[in-house]
Amino acid sequence: MSERETLLVELVTEELPPKALPRLGESFGRGVLERLQARRLVEADAAWRWFASPRRLAVQVRDVRERAADEPRIERLMPVAVAFNAAGKPTAALEKRLAAKGLTPQSAKLERRLDGKQEMLYLHTVEAGARLDEALAALVAEAIRALPIPKLMRWGSGEAQFVRPVHRLVLLHGARVVPGRVLDLDSGRETLGHRFMSRGAIELAHADAYEPTLRAEGKVIADFAERRAEIERQLQEKAQAEGGVLGEHAALLDEVTALVEHPTVYVGRFEEEFLAVPPECLILTMQANQKYFPLFDAQGRLTNRFLIVSNMHLSEPKSRNIVEGNQRVVRPRLADARFFYEQDRKERLESRLPRLDAIVYHNRIGTLGERVARLESLSGWLAERLAADVALARRAARLAKCDLVTQMVGEFPELQGVMGRYYALADGEPEAVAEAIEDHYKPRFAGDTLPRRLTGKIVALAERLDALAGLFAIGEIPTGEKDPYGLRRAALGVLRIAVETPLPLELDAAIERALAEQPPAVRAQAPADTVEKLRRFFDERLRHWLREAGHALDAIDAVLALRPGRIDTVPARLEAVASFLEAPEAPTLAAANKRIANLLRKAGEEGAAHVDVALFAEPEEKALFEKMHAVAPYVASHLENEAYAQALSTLVALAAPVDAFFDRVMVLCDEPLLRANRLALLRELWRLMNQVADLSVLAREAGA
Repeated sequence: MSERETLLVELVTEELPPKALPRLGESFGRGVLERLQARRLVEADAAWRWFASPRRLAVQVRDVRERAADEPRIERLMPVAVAFNAAGKPTAALEKRLAAKGLTPQSAKLERRLDGKQEMLYLHTVEAGARLDEALAALVAEAIRALPIPKLMRWGSGEAQFVRPVHRLVLLHGARVVPGRVLDLDSGRETLGHRFMSRGAIELAHADAYEPTLRAEGKVIADFAERRAEIERQLQEKAQAEGGVLGEHAALLDEVTALVEHPTVYVGRFEEEFLAVPPECLILTMQANQKYFPLFDAQGRLTNRFLIVSNMHLSEPKSRNIVEGNQRVVRPRLADARFFYEQDRKERLESRLPRLDAIVYHNRIGTLGERVARLESLSGWLAERLAADVALARRAARLAKCDLVTQMVGEFPELQGVMGRYYALADGEPEAVAEAIEDHYKPRFAGDTLPRRLTGKIVALAERLDALAGLFAIGEIPTGEKDPYGLRRAALGVLRIAVETPLPLELDAAIERALAEQPPAVRAQAPADTVEKLRRFFDERLRHWLREAGHALDAIDAVLALRPGRIDTVPARLEAVASFLEAPEAPTLAAANKRIANLLRKAGEEGAAHVDVALFAEPEEKALFEKMHAVAPYVASHLENEAYAQALSTLVALAAPVDAFFDRVMVLCDEPLLRANRLALLRELWRLMNQVADLSVLAREAGA
């Protein structure tokens, strides 16, 4: 049996991209593991760990064999009649086939088997197991090439390429160095520790000793998750000691974990006078530029304290230098933020509007100033239809983009909308207008919050509808994975605002209005089916969203088949369909509906305009007609009240007469008048039954 030991593979590099580090570490580890498994050097359930720090990627795999076990193979060669002649001698075909494998008919282990009606010849061989020493370097190189690295770099005079220069390669199987060369480096057992806190090269005695040796001698916590947990522990400990709390910090924590190898948290302070600046400005300055963690009080207000995650651990008084150095660095940045804020306050938000005329929104659609005019008009139109304050909606849309030409947003684009709210309030604008300026960008991503007030929701709808209509009109439609303008996100934003609020938005009318607001040149070149394409785009997004929410696909398709004008009614329709499917009569009605659909499709335009009761030849026709007219007022009343479940439950009364009708009545009979009248009856029945959803789509779901 081949000896089993822990395998260690490590690349010691220059500083790796922090935001990509966790993915690189896990991908590298998994890539090495899978290639070991493919060569049968390790079991499928082998224990393994990946490591990633700013200057290293590593993987540790347990119970790796020095040599994989030999693998018996059976290969089907050819029919026996082809392999041997009448005298039982090997044919040239067999000899040639075996020779290609380095065998002869005499040396090969051959077996005859009956395969159906034909006797076949099989070859028994043994595939020699892979040797770790021969395979490791190649499989590590394969794992490196498979890493998700968008841009490679070269260093020195060699041809090696990686995301960053690599300076050491460790390949250890237990205590033994596995020979190999990867990225122009020969394998060894020496690694490097912390850039400042360790003492040069560190020799690893054993693969199992990797983590404790790095920690003790190299002052490096190699495990990404462990390092992250340690930073979190220290952050919480310091925050508690300062009587403060941390805000949302998960993303920053991941980034900082990728920047340090030996984390130590210190407390920094800045002058309280900076707190007069909007907190979002200070928070962004500290988080984005300096990677600091701001502290808040119990009420969520920003304090003048922040936490520093240093890559050095120093005792007093040296640690004071780290704190004071960071405080000196952040102070000018906070001063810049205060300066921008104070300068921006000297000018009213509306006075900046003309400057938007100099900014191109899209070279085929026009300037940002022209777009603001469209948003103002479209917001007013939407406000009228949604029973909102038209003046507030138009005012919010007019000012929504003005903060884009402020100094603060020029320095920190992430604050667009946020600063607009502050400046609008300072100008004395209504609170609803100020909030709408900030909120019209929401939702910015999946799961993001929606605008708070109706005015903000209207401007947010206008923002997205305008973008979708304009870009669809000029043919900028998302294809495959490509969506450079974020139109899928924009469409989902419209759907979320309309459905989750909810708002009685007539989607087709809104699309048509948004298209009508586009510049004449854009409208002139827009394809005739632009509205239809855009509506299908919305329906696709809606279908995907509802599917992710757990709704049954058949129910979704049944509801969307009717293309409801108001998409806010879709959830209630889906609930109604789900309830309907629980009724015993559901299969009958769904199957009947499908049959009706097929008959009407076959008949085309054929049929009378109205049902003539005098032409009923069978009692089942009359019974169905009377039942239809008995339930129709109740269905109409339920629909008017948006009580979709009750509307569908009312239709259950039609199951028996519909079933009897199809049992005894020939719809497509030879007599023209009877045929036309029966088709008219079915069209009326179709209209009655399919006002909540297309029940024919439910035939499979209902078990029909």
